[in-house]
Amino acid sequence: MDITSINRPPTPVTNGTSGNASGVLSSDFEVFLKMLTAQAEYQDPLEPIDSSEYAAQLAQFSMVEQQVSTNTLLEQMMTVLAANDMNAAANWIGLEALVGGPVNFQGQPITIAPNPPIAADAVDLVISNGEGAEVDRIKLPVSAENYTWDGTDAEGKFLAHGEYTLTIQSKTGEEVIAEDAALSYTRVTEARLDQGAMLLVLKNGYLIAASDVVGLREPDQT
Repeated sequence: MDITSINRPPTPVTNGTSGNASGVLSSDFEVFLKMLTAQAEYQDPLEPIDSSEYAAQLAQFSMVEQQVSTNTLLEQMMTVLAANDMNAAANWIGLEALVGGPVNFQGQPITIAPNPPIAADAVDLVISNGEGAEVDRIKLPVSAENYTWDGTDAEGKFLAHGEYTLTIQSKTGEEVIAEDAALSYTRVTEARLDQGAMLLVLKNGYLIAASDVVGLREPDQT
């Protein structure tokens, strides 16, 4: 999953050139008719142009016209769908989204949702700092129940604020059978549309694709 910092603003969405497509097509058709008329007017009467050639040229231009019209219609449909997606995403603002990836610890507990494989008989939550060094390892119950990480290290001291990677490591005996990014809840603060993609701004400062959200819930009041 692609999680990026909010510091880099998304590229502005542009409308392209579809707005004047019909005008260009109309102008081209007039030019085409003038050329066809001139071709018929100045043809050699002893060797007249085969009517099938006229038909072929008209058919070719008709295909181009239909393609341009189809593209314009598709762009209009995409605009409508994007607007609907924006309205839907706006309803997510204020909710907590469940996503995988790094977390931005700022002194507040972080709730994660482990989902270990059925075959696992031991589960560890591995916490690594921004440099990739392991700072703590916590044994979790072998269940899908939520767990709240308080932001402390192996000695019980609070870690410095910053980015951390939380990994769910599942084992069968001594064998590691899965290592997955922990899913955590973060409040959605904004929805954006960037080049047809719906993006969400999270309270922890990350920018994610709406399609990467695997769950939503009301804010935890505890």
